Parts: sequence; C-alpha cells; structure tokens
Amino acid sequence: MSAGRNCIRRFGALLLCLAAVITLLSPCRLRAAAAEPGPAWGSRAEPLRLSSAPSAGPHARITMMDFVRDNWIRILLDVVVLSVMLVFLLVQRSKAKRIAEERQALIAATERDPVTGLYNQGFFFVYANQYYREHPGEALEAIMLNIDNFHGVNALYGWDFGNTVLRLLGGAVKAHLNGGAGIAGRMEADSFVIYGPHKKDYEAALNEFQQELNRFNSSVRVRMGVVPATKGVDPTQMFERARSACGMARKQFRPHMIVFDEKMHRRELFERRLLSDLDRAVKEGQLHVYYQPKYAIQSEPPKLVSAEALIRWQHPDFGMISPGDFIPLLERSGRIGVVDRYVWHEAARQIAAWRKTHGVVIPVSVNLSRIDIFDPGLLETFEQIVSSNGLARAALKLEVTESAYTENADQVIGVVNSLRQMGYEIEMDDFGSGYSSLNMLSTLPIDVLKMDQGFVKKIGHNAMDDRVVGLILDIARNLKVPVVAEGVENQNQLMFLRDLGCAYVQGFYFSKPIPAAEFEKLAFCGT
Repeated sequence: MSAGRNCIRRFGALLLCLAAVITLLSPCRLRAAAAEPGPAWGSRAEPLRLSSAPSAGPHARITMMDFVRDNWIRILLDVVVLSVMLVFLLVQRSKAKRIAEERQALIAATERDPVTGLYNQGFFFVYANQYYREHPGEALEAIMLNIDNFHGVNALYGWDFGNTVLRLLGGAVKAHLNGGAGIAGRMEADSFVIYGPHKKDYEAALNEFQQELNRFNSSVRVRMGVVPATKGVDPTQMFERARSACGMARKQFRPHMIVFDEKMHRRELFERRLLSDLDRAVKEGQLHVYYQPKYAIQSEPPKLVSAEALIRWQHPDFGMISPGDFIPLLERSGRIGVVDRYVWHEAARQIAAWRKTHGVVIPVSVNLSRIDIFDPGLLETFEQIVSSNGLARAALKLEVTESAYTENADQVIGVVNSLRQMGYEIEMDDFGSGYSSLNMLSTLPIDVLKMDQGFVKKIGHNAMDDRVVGLILDIARNLKVPVVAEGVENQNQLMFLRDLGCAYVQGFYFSKPIPAAEFEKLAFCGT
C-alpha cells in the first residue's frame, strides 16, 4: 500500500512538472511558430494548427488558449503517452524495490537462528570479522556461554522445554548488548557467543545470565568462557580460545567461569602442535595400541577372555602423551577418526597375528565415536578390515559411548543396528554416566553394557552407592545383556561384583593397558 501511494505521489509531481514546462516554453514556441513557415513545434506527420483568427502582423502574440484550442487532441495524446511511460517506469521501480526488499528479508531470515533471533554460526563470524576489520584500534573481547548438559535437559524434559531455555538465554544475551556496540550469535545446539567492547564485570554478567534461567528453572546451569581483548587476534582465534575456556569451566561448579590466560595460551599452543603432528605420528609409528585384558569373573580362577584396544602417543619432543591430553582434543577438532581407524586396522592385524601364532582368537573391543558413526563409508571400512585379516566379525567388538546415543539418536541407532545385523557386537561404553540410560535403554541396539568406572570406585563407601551398582546389574540381567565393570582396582570390588552376578571386569587389579607383546605373554603364557 505504501509503495502504491508513493507511486501516485511521484506521478502527480511529474505531471505538474510537465505542465509547468509546457507553460514556460509555449509563448516563445508560439511566437516562433507564427513568425516562421513550415511545421510548428510538436509536429509529427502534420504541423500543429494555429488559430485561424485574423493576424495582426508578424509580431502578433498567440495566446496559450489559442494553441491549446487548436491542438488539444495532439497535446492530450502526448500527455497520455508520457503518462503511460512514467507510470510504467514507476511501476518497474516499485517492483524492483519490492524484490530487493523481499531478497533482503530472505537474507535476514537465513542469517538468524529461528529459536533465539540471534545470528547463526556462519553469519556471526562473517559479521564478527567485518566488525574486527572496521574497528582496528578498538579493544574487543570474546565471550562464549554454554548450557550444562543440554542433551540431558532435552532428554529429561523434552524439546519444548529446551527451546524455552534457549530463548531465555538468547534474550539475556541481547539484553547484555543493550543496543550498544557488538554482536551476538548462537552456535550449535547450546552455545552462545558475544563479540564486542567490554561492557561489565564478568561475574556480574554471568550472574545475570544465570538469574534469567533461574526464573524458569533453577536446575539449568550456564557456564562462561571469556577471552579479554587481545591485540592482533581475530574473532575466529578468540572464539577457539573462548571455547577452550568454557570447556574448562565444565569441571568446576563455582564460579562456573574461566577467563583465558597465559597458561591456557601455552596449552593452546601445545594442542595446535599435536594437531599439526597427528598425520606424521601415524606415518612414523608414534602411535601405539595397548591392550587391557577383560576377565570373566564367574569362573574360578577368573579367565582372560578378551581385551580393549587403547591408544598411546610416543611423541618425539613431548614423550609419552596421556590420552587425556589428546583424545578430547581430537574429538573436539573432528580428527578422532584418524586415530580410530588406525586402532581398528592395528587391532584386527594383531588379532590375526595371535590366531596364526597360537591358534586362538581373542576378541578385541575398539572405540566407535560419534564422528565415525556419521561416516557414510563406515560399514564398508569395517568389512574391508575384517576381510583383509580373515576375521569373523565378532572378533572386533565395537564400543559406542552412551552419550553418542543422545544426539541424532535415530541415525545412531540405525547405523548400529546395521552393524549388528552384519554380525558385529556392540558394547555401550560408560553406561550410567549420562541421562538417557533408563528411558532409552530398552530401544537401544546393544549386546554388552560397560559400567562406568565411577560407580565401581564407590563400591564399599556407603550402602546407597552399593545399591546403585546392584540396580545397574539388575537392569542388565532383565535385559539379558552381560555387564563389563571398568576400573576394578581391589579384591573387595571384585568380590562384590562377582557376588551380584557381574560377568566381566577390567582394571588395574588384573592389569593396566599393556603393549601387544606383554599382553601376548599374559594371555598365552600366563606370565
């Protein structure tokens, strides 16, 4: 409607201008027409006609009325043609403007997160880098917020509850900016980012975010990672650091916030070095597969029946690197698949070598990460591995962490079902550490439950902890799946688990993870 009114106003203004031009020019044109022979002004096929009134001489003045009266049809046609052309041009301009507005609205819709109205991840970094370039002398900080265990929140309360939490925190983020400088966005499922000048005390900001959530549900917690203004560091690097700080805040309850500092910067450099060295480590044999035995404890004495393959990294400069230093890093960076595939191939090769030497197949469990599950070539990869080593599929057991089932559960379950139908056995690792166990367990495709070592460590501390372990074993018994208890370190834990019917254990009580040569002696020579 507003575009139509604007068009009419412009058309009217143009007609007035046209009339004014005709009025101003007509006297001189008329005088020229009276004085000179030949076609008059405005003629096409025939000259405009002048009044037939008696002439008073060569300098006689012909009035505007005389001209209009003699040529009104031609003038009217000219005005109509001009009007049509003007209307056409105005309509085209209005149409072009409308199309541009629609395109702009479409772009605005695609750059915003539909739940919170903040920038989505891709557009956030586009605008953050633009902001960085346009404010070269300004001190800009990066803040990342993360909702603790958001997958568990969704599993317990449902998606509508989770979306409400996201909208509330998104509103608090907008309020933090308060219409001032800086931009904000939503990353992934449960992370928010803010980029701009420093506004207020970090703890005060965190309290504001948490209080907004507390009005809805006090059990939902938010943590925060902060990177203060750092000269020469672009937004991408700053938010990588903010993510690291936010991840470290997961490990503490108060203040539930970490400010990136020099120690963390050194850690960042260390992790970058590991990522850059990973491919060389695979090629040069720096990665070593260790094997931790699993024992069947319902026999007397307990019998070694299988093993879990675990990776170790002997770095030429850093020495033996703890898996806790590089496994989470590789998972965050999406490079864990490189190590997983190395372990799968090496474990299968070792199983075949032991069978050839000793005539016995000892099954080995290998880890299957969420990243691996979404690889479209996963099934073909395992088929190639077992086929090239002449193994039955059951010789290579696949461990999937419980947390993997909570994100894109349908796809994970579909892939795991396909693997089971092909003959691979699936072990749920870290059972009991997440929130989806009880309400999803009956639908999950699994063959073995691995009880998280956190439960085993609490055995004998108090009656409540002991009852929880018993409950897990009862659940597994009703589902008709055996349990492997991880982290068994003493005889009291072993006897407690055996008395409650636990089938298998692994842990330092029997053996730590050891190289293949030592495992071979333990498994086949009893030493």
